[in-house]
Amino acid sequence: QVQLVESGGGLVQAGGSLRLSCAASGHTFSSRAMGWFRQAPGKEREFVSAITWNGVSTYYTDSVKGRFTISRDNAKNTVYLQMNSLKPEDTAVYYCAATPGPAGGPFLQQQRLYNYWGQGTQVTVSS
Repeated sequence: QVQLVESGGGLVQAGGSLRLSCAASGHTFSSRAMGWFRQAPGKEREFVSAITWNGVSTYYTDSVKGRFTISRDNAKNTVYLQMNSLKPEDTAVYYCAATPGPAGGPFLQQQRLYNYWGQGTQVTVSS
């Protein structure tokens, strides 16, 4: 069993930055790919970014490329999402998720690959 707890959300002005953290329980964090997804009001949850178990490969949706950076610290069982140059359209609840085991490639954009999810953290970007 893996529990994921997100933190770091909040209210920020457009152009500002936030760093989200996702702390995982358990001893198998380092063997799992991790992803960040978001859900804006009235919209479906969508892929934001993902990172392989060893941090070698990262993936981003086009709208955040060049602005967001995903990273992980396996010693701390934590994955991060550094968000810079935030825009009002980035406003959403952000969720982290973990795969059952090692996974990689563009398939990490698919929500069905993840079997553990956090409760989410609200990010609000004002214009």
